[in-house]
Amino acid sequence: MRIVREPYGYAYAEISRLKETYGGPDGQVFVECMRIRPETGESRSVVLFSHPIGGGSFLPLVTALARAGRHVVYCNTRYRGNDTALILEKCVLDLGACVADLKARFGYDKVILGGWSGGGSLSLFYQEQAERPTLTHTPAGDPVDLVGANLQPADGVLLLAAHVSRSVTMTEWIDPSILDEDQPFVRDPELNIYAADCPHQPPYSDAFVARFRDAQVARNRRITARVRETLDALKATDPDLERPFVVYGTMCDVRWTDPAQDPSDRRPHTCYLGDPRIANDGPVGLGRFTTLRSWLSQWSYDDSRANGVRNGANVSCPALVVSNTADLACTPSHARRLFEALGSADKRYAEIQGADHYYIERPDLLPQATATVVDWLEARGF
Repeated sequence: MRIVREPYGYAYAEISRLKETYGGPDGQVFVECMRIRPETGESRSVVLFSHPIGGGSFLPLVTALARAGRHVVYCNTRYRGNDTALILEKCVLDLGACVADLKARFGYDKVILGGWSGGGSLSLFYQEQAERPTLTHTPAGDPVDLVGANLQPADGVLLLAAHVSRSVTMTEWIDPSILDEDQPFVRDPELNIYAADCPHQPPYSDAFVARFRDAQVARNRRITARVRETLDALKATDPDLERPFVVYGTMCDVRWTDPAQDPSDRRPHTCYLGDPRIANDGPVGLGRFTTLRSWLSQWSYDDSRANGVRNGANVSCPALVVSNTADLACTPSHARRLFEALGSADKRYAEIQGADHYYIERPDLLPQATATVVDWLEARGF
């Protein structure tokens, strides 16, 4: 089936003294979108994909759904390609403006959120706040009125190769051998799993994994405490002052060095950025560059509100969870946690055996994933 791609954008007003994106007029947010649809034929429903930092309009499954006759829109938030100062509550506002625009501009009656990878927790965060709005401030205490935003609930949620959340993923990947953020290359040899002389080698004991995981949570909390202390000091001078900082060692997970941890079909000793030992301190590691406010909203284990398990419990619309069993980034335990947490009475879990995160290594499995999604949509009249 021939498809067409239609890039478009929309703008909406926002009052904020602090600007987190480069360029553009004050008081206005501009969001870029791509509509992908069959060349002929109308539809009253649309699958709306988004991700905190966007960039997925050419994902294989996005294109495949359009070729299968579905209308698809990919919405890039204002933070397209740069999560340094990203505020997840504002991603929800961007997504909400897109939902309203889809209905007004194209006349869609039904909107199904497509949560791919990090878009999964964003979709659940959005849907929770659309169904049960509660938030009027960010974790840093800045105004962001999700209660007054009149977010329109989606009619369904697709969680595709999704992880629990950015904050949980950060915590499960953060290097616990870093004990002092001012000396990030002085590391605890007992916890430095990438060091050749680390006394703990795979397969790891349950006791070591428990210690490692506890130390990861402890490091995340130390950074959060430091962020709050710094932010409080800055706000005493001016409420809008902000500071960027670097977080080293954010690609360190026992699952990558020990295949027995959260077992799946994934290849061992690698991650979605290649060699995890190199990515751990490389320039594109998870959350490498961030800001005080963004850390609290995105990466803080305790303070981030975008948590698929917590948000999903307050979601009532139909939901489909699809897990790719050879996924290097979103391992099976994340999909299971999301599925079990969902408050939806109508929810389904499916696995695509042998599929990687993007269906790049196994494109032959893309038709199976597409059929799984299309069958679920059609069964619900979407």
